[in-house]
Amino acid sequence: MSERTLILVKPDGVERGLVGDVLARIERKGYRLDRLELVHPTDAQLAAHYEEHEGKPFYQPLVDFMKSGPVVAVIASGEGVIRGFRVLAGTTDPTEAAPGTVRGDLARDWGEKVQKNIVHGSDSVESAEREIGIWFPESA
Repeated sequence: MSERTLILVKPDGVERGLVGDVLARIERKGYRLDRLELVHPTDAQLAAHYEEHEGKPFYQPLVDFMKSGPVVAVIASGEGVIRGFRVLAGTTDPTEAAPGTVRGDLARDWGEKVQKNIVHGSDSVESAEREIGIWFPESA
């Protein structure tokens, strides 16, 4: 079934010039890039995006990291794109991510594994629609 997902290339990926590599991997996998925008995240966007983590010890450092530079926000679509991109991204911890995945090949272990891992991808249809509404309100 064709579905949509939100993908974010995080500030570390943008700063290191990895956006093209990430987007090429998505396209080579057969997914379509429907929307793409370079965004300077607002406090409101980040509060909405990470609302389920508010109050946790990593919340504020994560928000601060995501505000540290621009991100590239993408709506991608295709058969099984949500699960497919998460497999393509690799596990959250860059030191454990398999070779061939975005994180396994490109992310570094800076001691901030949850934050500096190059990309974010929605984890469910419901999350994808909610997150797309935050980053692309006109496309929700």
